[in-house]
Amino acid sequence: MRKPTIKDVAARAEVSLKTVSRVINDEAGVHARTREQVRKAIAELGYRPDPSARSLRSAQSYAIGLLYDNPNPYYVIAMQNGVLSVCRETGYGLQIHPCDASSPGLADEIVQLVRNARLAGIVLAPPMSEQQPLVDALVAAGVKLVRIVSASSDPQDGSPCVYVDDRDAAYAITGHLIQLGHQRIGFLWGGKSHGSSWSRHQGYADALRDYGIAADPELVVEGDYSFDDGFRGARRLLALSDPPTAIFGSNDEIAAGVLAAARSSGLNVPYDLSIAGFEDSPFSKQSWPALTTAKQATEDIGRLAARRLLAEIREQPEAPLANAGISPELVVRGSTAPPRPKR
Repeated sequence: MRKPTIKDVAARAEVSLKTVSRVINDEAGVHARTREQVRKAIAELGYRPDPSARSLRSAQSYAIGLLYDNPNPYYVIAMQNGVLSVCRETGYGLQIHPCDASSPGLADEIVQLVRNARLAGIVLAPPMSEQQPLVDALVAAGVKLVRIVSASSDPQDGSPCVYVDDRDAAYAITGHLIQLGHQRIGFLWGGKSHGSSWSRHQGYADALRDYGIAADPELVVEGDYSFDDGFRGARRLLALSDPPTAIFGSNDEIAAGVLAAARSSGLNVPYDLSIAGFEDSPFSKQSWPALTTAKQATEDIGRLAARRLLAEIREQPEAPLANAGISPELVVRGSTAPPRPKR
């Protein structure tokens, strides 16, 4: 069977080709009823615009890029799915490009990628999105971009972004552990090149302070967003003369490493050791017991970033170009409980 064409959509919806094109490109000036009629025809026919053909027919590009440098595959896949869903809705192509955030020539690499692949713009994920010199260089080169950053509120620095309130979510996790009765709570950092790591540590530290618990530097261990660093960090904390009764890992992968370390030490989770993570990745649900965590809707973040980028590309004055925020929510599961009473 042949693939449906834009002409088939126009015939099914009983509108002109131009109207179908305007709906696909999400242009203003199409009546809501007509827009719904066209979208219904697209769905019924299973029509998918060809981004390459659209780009060849006009001077405008119909492809965007997603650039990332993140060791967590679950984060990357969820982000891709979110951005891709918007691309499919709007007929844009998506080029996914892993980068080395520490590369001194990264700005030139990205500019060349955008030009060679004829990308209309890019979604820039952490930690690159939080490197201001890189962002400035890309903007100066005329690259349209949207950043994903860790912040409690809109940075309002003039740069399009989606911001994630990691600090408040980490505060809620730490507060949950304190309310269960834990006083000695370990904290395992993620990579310090990520703004989310600093924000999550800040939430942890602020909660300790507000609950009147003195911070103990021995209970804080640096590392990266990885299972291995979670395992090593937990072993280090559990070897202390006065070990923690709870450990907060900066993401679920770290927390899964903590769980493995607890098991290797013969500890019962959650009664000998409570464990919490962050992000609500598959690690948190597949572990036993399932991990208390902060539900970070990474696919939603990707969708918001893609929509914000397309609004920026189209420069529609009637479309509000407001930055969007996400607040991860505490999810309590079986890995946390009150500490055992001291004998």
